[in-house]
Amino acid sequence: MIISGTNIISALGFSTEENFSASQNGVSGVKHYEIGTFDLPHPFMASLIDKEKLCDEFKKISSKNNYTNLEKATILSVFFANRQAQVNLSSKRTIIILSTTKGNIDLLEHQPYNCALDPQSHVFLWKTAETIARFFKNPNTPIVVSNACISGAAAQIVAMRQLQLGNYDYAVVTGVDFLSKFIISGFESFKALSLELCRPFDRDRNGLNLGEAAATLIFSNSQDTNGNSLQLLAGAIRNDASHISAPSKNGEGSYNALKFILQNIDIKEIAFINAHGTATLYNDAMEANAIVRAGLENVDVNSLKAVFGHTLGAAGVLETIISAKAFEKNIILKSMNFNAQDFENHIHISIENHFCNKKYFIKMLSGFGGVNAALLFCRK
Repeated sequence: MIISGTNIISALGFSTEENFSASQNGVSGVKHYEIGTFDLPHPFMASLIDKEKLCDEFKKISSKNNYTNLEKATILSVFFANRQAQVNLSSKRTIIILSTTKGNIDLLEHQPYNCALDPQSHVFLWKTAETIARFFKNPNTPIVVSNACISGAAAQIVAMRQLQLGNYDYAVVTGVDFLSKFIISGFESFKALSLELCRPFDRDRNGLNLGEAAATLIFSNSQDTNGNSLQLLAGAIRNDASHISAPSKNGEGSYNALKFILQNIDIKEIAFINAHGTATLYNDAMEANAIVRAGLENVDVNSLKAVFGHTLGAAGVLETIISAKAFEKNIILKSMNFNAQDFENHIHISIENHFCNKKYFIKMLSGFGGVNAALLFCRK
């Protein structure tokens, strides 16, 4: 399953190239927002998309204004990704898969009763997915994947299965989440947010930053891949269900996901692991345990959360794209805002951008409810 087109819309730009350049140069989209933003009674750190620019860009492809900002961003991301892929989005042989954790949940803050009662309300994830698919005149029922923070990886695994079964020739995986009072307050209730730029895997880490993004991967089974040679080789989801929000301390689910995708490959040929790396106390320690248990303690590890924030349902797609771009350029990106670790099981954190031309890279994700996922990519 070959990657034939990508796009990222975030606070750092509206293209894969802009976002990768920022990542490579250590530029963060995370900023400080004062009291009153989203009508919140406290300040917070986050990475927010420029909504004025978003609406201006959307007007270039559609004169209609009956879309939410989240839907505009997702449609734009698919549109931009397809400039590279050149797939017939209106074909029965193309499936659209939406990855999101909350979708248009902010609608409930403004019209709670109407949204709850209207069966066609855009607060429902299926309706958002249908709206995106119909924009491109796609005749198929779109697939929605909403499985906490592993949604972006789970959606790619769904795409892989659909193409392997021969159900479709192309799969458009698009991940999106926007922030709202509800989402920020929810993470605040867990005391999980940091009031400074997050520090993934660092001994002084004290919480995560949230972010907004829409990101799209277009996968193909076709030999005509516009010169692209990067493929998703394997994927696994393993759930430990040890706690409703805290991960398994020994990383059981994450370890089992890694063990599955590492079958029959030489781990010496793994260039790097792009970890979930949220900068929360338990997530980072759990991932370190899983990585060491899988025998990957000498493989470079990085996190992109200090660049983009945690973009929820978009994270697995966005971070795969940035990692794939780095892999294609034979670059291992540094893990931004890291100084030193204090884990019992030490891992090899990438502290600067450097060259590597090995055969594989791994993407890891974990989420509430003990869900874990791992993806293995390779050069064709």
